[in-house]
Amino acid sequence: MEALACPVPRRIGIVPKKSSAEAVETAHYVESFLRAKGVDVLRDEVAVGRDADLVVVLGGDGTLIHASRLLAGRPAPILGINMGSLGFMTEVPQSDMYPALEHVLAGQSTVSPRMKLRIHLHRGGTSGEPELDAEVLNDAVISKGAHSPMAELDTSYGESYLTNYKADGVIIATPTGSTAYSLAANGPIVYPTMRGVIINPICPHTLTQRPLLVPDDLPINVVLLNDAKVFLSLDGQEGVALSRGDRVQVKSSPNRVLLVQNPAFHFFGILRAKLRWGER
Repeated sequence: MEALACPVPRRIGIVPKKSSAEAVETAHYVESFLRAKGVDVLRDEVAVGRDADLVVVLGGDGTLIHASRLLAGRPAPILGINMGSLGFMTEVPQSDMYPALEHVLAGQSTVSPRMKLRIHLHRGGTSGEPELDAEVLNDAVISKGAHSPMAELDTSYGESYLTNYKADGVIIATPTGSTAYSLAANGPIVYPTMRGVIINPICPHTLTQRPLLVPDDLPINVVLLNDAKVFLSLDGQEGVALSRGDRVQVKSSPNRVLLVQNPAFHFFGILRAKLRWGER
């Protein structure tokens, strides 16, 4: 997916990390800056999700994911200002915040389209209307509780049976999510604008069951076969308990999250900075 031009916004929403006093304070400065430029500023999250032409995120990747959920599939670009410690998606450091805003207002910015996954939960494996219908930017994680036996997860890709994972769980991630939980579980780093889906077992009982990267054109189905205490987590921000026979279907969403790019950074530069490649 190639970079796209970022339209000049007329209404900009601001979403700070609520638990950060610095981010909340910075939001007031950003609001004043934008209003001085004649831009309408939205601070109410409902209005941001419904009406913003662009969203400025002040925080880390978790805050950016929250903002993407507010948009609910609307193609409004997100400018991520990194006020955390890691942050693979919030590309712009706080020191470059105002120049980045100037570039956006001058129509000189581009956006990187990122794929999302659509998650359906079918209780008891039924094929009717799903109990849960949601989208994720990073990952859907099916994992057992702390004091539960390992899960047995019958997994298929399209019409093809894949395997029965006997494991602590399985992570199904986008390329963007490859540097999130999946990376911690020894998953591959995938270039974030690629099309594909990672299937990554968590601590599998069989060591030959390794992470897979599959095309995004077929659904992935995971059925819980035993009575382990298992939970489905969506982007780490909400979860639901699963029962024996429940089926989780994961497929590519037609919606995209549009991330405003920092022209001073490239993905490999971000990896070197965040993962400290080449350092001893």
